[in-house]
Amino acid sequence: MAIIENIFTLINMRSFSSLWFWIVMAVYWSAVSRTVLGAPYDLILRARREDAQSIEDLDALVSIHVRRKLSFARRAGHWALGINAAVLTVIVVMAFGYDVEFAQALFLLAVPMTIVRLLSLRLAFRIERRNLRGAALCRALLHHRFWVQALGVVAIFVTAVWGMLYVMSRPILSM
Repeated sequence: MAIIENIFTLINMRSFSSLWFWIVMAVYWSAVSRTVLGAPYDLILRARREDAQSIEDLDALVSIHVRRKLSFARRAGHWALGINAAVLTVIVVMAFGYDVEFAQALFLLAVPMTIVRLLSLRLAFRIERRNLRGAALCRALLHHRFWVQALGVVAIFVTAVWGMLYVMSRPILSM
C-alpha cells in the first residue's frame, strides 16, 4: 500500500496545483505546434523557399498523413465521433456536475485537443478536395499552424485563469 500512496503523492490528483499537469499541457501544445499533418515546421519553411526536394518531401509526407486520416474518418469516423462525445460528456458531468478538479483539468485539456483534431481533419479534407501541392500546400499548412497556436494560447490562458480561481477558492488541505 505504501507504493500506491507514494504514486498518488507524486502524481497529486489536485491537478491545477500540480507541476505534472502543467508539464502535460506544455508538452501537448508544443507537440501540436511542431508538426502539421505530420509535416515538421522546418520542412514546411524549406519547401516555402522553393527547395525542390523539400517540396517533393512535403507533398509526399502530407499526402500519406492525409490519406491515413481520411481513411480512418471514412471508415470509423462516426464511431470515433460518438465515443469522443460520450467521453467528453462524462468528463463534463464529473467536472461541473460533481465538481471534480481532475475532471475539470481533463476537460480543459480535452476540449482544445478535440478542436485541434477537427481542424486537422477539416484541413485534410480541403487538401484532398483541392489537391493542394507546393506553395498552396505550404500556405494552407502555415495558416492551420497559426490557428492551432492561437487556440493553444487561448487554451493555456483560460486553463491558467480557471486553475488559479479554482485553487484560490478552495481551502488548503493539510497533508
